[in-house]
Amino acid sequence: MVRCSCLLLRKYGNFMDNLRLFVKGGAGGMGYPRLGGEGGKGGDVWVVAKKRMSLKKIKDRYPQKRFVAGEGANSRISALKGEKGLDYEISVPVGITVTDERGQIIGELNKEDDRILIAKGGLGGNLLSNFLPSKGQKRIIHLDLKLIADIGLVGFPNAGKSSLLSRVSHAKPEIADYAFTTLKPQLGKIMYRDFKQISVADLPGLIEGAHMNKGMGHKFLKHVERTKQLLFVVDVSGFQLSSKTKFRSAFETVILLTKELELYKKDLVMKPSVLAVNKMDLPDAKDKFSELVNQLHNPKDFSHLFEKDEIPGKTVEFQHVIPVSAQTGEGIEELKNCLRQSVDEQSQEDSEKFSRTQLFNLQNSELSHVNPSSKCARVEITKCH
Repeated sequence: MVRCSCLLLRKYGNFMDNLRLFVKGGAGGMGYPRLGGEGGKGGDVWVVAKKRMSLKKIKDRYPQKRFVAGEGANSRISALKGEKGLDYEISVPVGITVTDERGQIIGELNKEDDRILIAKGGLGGNLLSNFLPSKGQKRIIHLDLKLIADIGLVGFPNAGKSSLLSRVSHAKPEIADYAFTTLKPQLGKIMYRDFKQISVADLPGLIEGAHMNKGMGHKFLKHVERTKQLLFVVDVSGFQLSSKTKFRSAFETVILLTKELELYKKDLVMKPSVLAVNKMDLPDAKDKFSELVNQLHNPKDFSHLFEKDEIPGKTVEFQHVIPVSAQTGEGIEELKNCLRQSVDEQSQEDSEKFSRTQLFNLQNSELSHVNPSSKCARVEITKCH
């Protein structure tokens, strides 16, 4: 059995996931009309993904949030071809989506050293431009961070996500008997004895209507997109946001969470998922858990509990359903082991899929280099047999 030593959780009190910047390419250099010299091109502005970088660091280091590349050198007698201006590279965190002022996606940076050209330098003065240089491209861009983690926690407020993490860690995230105690994402790592690490993103709780940006809405859901797997956390006794909202049982909670994910982005419900049923220390918890398991095995038999628009097109098939108690520690070790097993299985599947793709590409490459006449010869021999 795989055993886990501890879970280390870093709390980001000043977490930022969006930043607006002004960027401008460098102007081109002047041409030299008398000798036909061409000015140097202005420098370009790039964004480059780097580890250990955060949007807050960018904001703190560059409070003006203004980035301008170097100007191209003017043409002169000693150097008729002007030198290109210096490029400006903005280091950003891995997981950034770059958009323009209209919300159009310019590109994404999903691994270290990925880079995107965001502002081109102007051309140097030449014969076609009457030796006058052009200005560099300028634009407003938005850096939108989506956390990349092995596992993302999904649950309604007060389901016990923070309590669950605090139980298996030495950290002390804010915990209370009211909703929305987690207001900003937190990142942690489960450290196993064989040095395997699983990253976990603890994210703000959803509410019904989150796909329409209610509550934490899109601010939460966008972070779920880049997690490899989901850990649903539900209260075995059910959930009610306030006295003005409808009470939801644990089964209803699972279905409505699935619907919110599906409405935001259908691909999310296809992710491998584990269900942690929390607060098993409460009275009648075992009976309620048994009822939940029965409902999950036969979801169509309980469709009458929902309005038609509340039923997801596809029900999440959980790889494991684990009863736990963050209060007493019940089921915590089993949960850790199941998460490890689930992540390892996915890694194995991804590795096999990659190998099959590589083999397929290699075979196609070999076929494309075969002489057509030899192909015909093989066909004729096959027919003879």
